[in-house]
Amino acid sequence: MKIKTSNKTKTVFEKIKKIDSKKNEYWSARDLAKILEYSEYRHFKAVIDKAKEACKNSGQKIIDHFEEVLDMVGIGSGASRPLDNVILSRYACYLIVQNASPDKEIVALGQTYFAVQTRIQEIQQTQDYNDLVTEEEKRLFLRNEMTSHNKKLADAAKKAGVITPIDYAIFQNHGYMGLYGGLDAKKIHKNKGLKKSENILDHMGSTELAANLFRATQTEEKLKRENIVGKAKANQAHNEVGKKVRATIKELGGTMPENLPVAASIKNLNSPKKKNKIT
Repeated sequence: MKIKTSNKTKTVFEKIKKIDSKKNEYWSARDLAKILEYSEYRHFKAVIDKAKEACKNSGQKIIDHFEEVLDMVGIGSGASRPLDNVILSRYACYLIVQNASPDKEIVALGQTYFAVQTRIQEIQQTQDYNDLVTEEEKRLFLRNEMTSHNKKLADAAKKAGVITPIDYAIFQNHGYMGLYGGLDAKKIHKNKGLKKSENILDHMGSTELAANLFRATQTEEKLKRENIVGKAKANQAHNEVGKKVRATIKELGGTMPENLPVAASIKNLNSPKKKNKIT
């Protein structure tokens, strides 16, 4: 049966989510293995091991995201036997779907779902972001994040073969076209009534900046994770990520980025008195 996107997919992964006594969310590795269509759990263990290694390499403690447990399973006549399992955090699930069989549609959908939810959770749990109250403060915070991650994206793109300024402009346009329903930077400028000299990012509200931040971070990870080489493949990867972010916005009932209101230049908000001064 072909699995459809959006709300149905969201329900699939949310349906197997569990809450412990302290109201912490978690997933069972055995439940997730079934959803991701692994016929035997022993094959799924190899994916878990890869995810653990990725967790370690990211500087996170494995024990914080992967907890080995034994489940007692009934085998009839009142008897039971222990069955090994792993309790997974949302971040662990994210790492697992990134390392699962990419040819499965449900895996691809899971990558989008857990990536989006994990990024949202990261932002929400950032103390600096939680301290922000106004839209102005959130814009400055996210614009700074965008500046930082665009540098990392540029480095990853360069390693993939996107070398010249023209190459990078084309690469960026592919990401914009994916996220903005086919609109490149020039058309976004026209659609939003911006001058050619005005930076698109400087006129985005916090919602639009968050969508673009996610596009940048996930493209960077995709380029590195899949060892993508070649300008054409890098452009395609950026476009695919943009489309996935757009699909997620639609899933959540959000406004498409090209239809979000144009904000006043963030440079007008930037002054030495602002604690979140843009860099």
